[in-house]
Amino acid sequence: MILTGRAGLLALLCALPIAFAPAPGVVFIALLAALVVVVTVDVALAANVRTLTLTRSGDATARLGQPVETVLTVHNTGRRRFRGRIRDAWPPSGRATPRSHAVDLAAGQQISLPTQLQPVRRGDLRSAQVTARSIGPLGVSGRQGGHRVPATIRILPPFLSRRHLPSRLARLRELEGATPALIRGQGTEFDSLREYVPGDDVRSIDWRATARRSDVVVRTWRPERDRRIVIVLDTGRTSAGRVGVDPTAGGAGTGWPRLDWSMDAALLLAALAARAGDRVDFLAHDRVPRAGVFNASRTELLAQLVTAMAPLEPALVETDSPALVAAIQRRVRRRALVVLLTDLNASALEEGLLAVLPQLTGRHHVLIAAVADPRVDVLASARDDAAAVYDAAAAERARTERRALAARLRRSGVDVVDAAPDELAPALADHYLALKTTGRW
Repeated sequence: MILTGRAGLLALLCALPIAFAPAPGVVFIALLAALVVVVTVDVALAANVRTLTLTRSGDATARLGQPVETVLTVHNTGRRRFRGRIRDAWPPSGRATPRSHAVDLAAGQQISLPTQLQPVRRGDLRSAQVTARSIGPLGVSGRQGGHRVPATIRILPPFLSRRHLPSRLARLRELEGATPALIRGQGTEFDSLREYVPGDDVRSIDWRATARRSDVVVRTWRPERDRRIVIVLDTGRTSAGRVGVDPTAGGAGTGWPRLDWSMDAALLLAALAARAGDRVDFLAHDRVPRAGVFNASRTELLAQLVTAMAPLEPALVETDSPALVAAIQRRVRRRALVVLLTDLNASALEEGLLAVLPQLTGRHHVLIAAVADPRVDVLASARDDAAAVYDAAAAERARTERRALAARLRRSGVDVVDAAPDELAPALADHYLALKTTGRW
């Protein structure tokens, strides 16, 4: 049973006669009994909330930053008219509007109640209880009950770096078709023969084909297709740090976690590599594997990647680098391009990854991509007061350690891409294209 504001108003009005009555006790008891009778009658005449049948419909997935609508269909199977409100509750991160719906539903009829969601967090958004409040014809009291109508909407990564894809695809088409290479590299395969023109490298001359023809001919090479790329996402504690600004909130907020920026870069690289004809695998790992996509077709790759990435959250534990390397080696037997998206954190890498990195570089081409914190550059340039100078010294030391670690990795044969949050995705794609151009992959 519930009471409305009208019941409180009636109780207040009943207080006036009691104040001026010669026998206030008797009047109080009489008015209280009358009020109880009114409330009881109103509750008895209100529709039973258990006679409502509720079903859901709507999208099961949506991208972060985009609105999604879910529809609750209410069917009144009872004999009385339902008057009241229905609240379809969702977690606060769903930003559900409206918070509740006013409903006036005759017996045997049904109505659809749309709720607009504007999610602000990636992952699985699960509905809470649906609460129905039935008000009696007098508007004094009524009934309230809850219904479990479970629903889950998977909020996918927004893939904001998609805007960089057309320009990189144009460069890829130019690389594959318009400008075949004359020198064979590790990541190239034979393309065609053509006539020699002044300026061509003499090392590209095909002497057997030249002997069969009257003209000198040269071989051309193109980037090799169907190579394997393994994108590894570090979901350990260093991926939890928030950097940059939140692009889905119009530049407001405290920024995205490094994990989300890494996801965005991974999606752009995967889309580009799939168009280039390479096979892309994905692994998310900290102490144990968190998600994986292996042997996906090129048409289904992006869909499987965003579905696998959506529920991932940073784990506040140190990444087990030996276990991560072992997981890669179990999955990948042939030589592959291993792209590890992690942070260039000196303490974390020196204690973990650097010790086992030779196991990867001995068999695979390793590329480490990291998200730099732009606030460090801002602090390093501050000179306003004594505190700012100390902050600048600490920031400069952090930058120096980061550069030294990157140089150490490069000397070990590892490619390093270290860029600001919104620049990491295009920088990683450009590095991949550069590897294709030079025949290194």
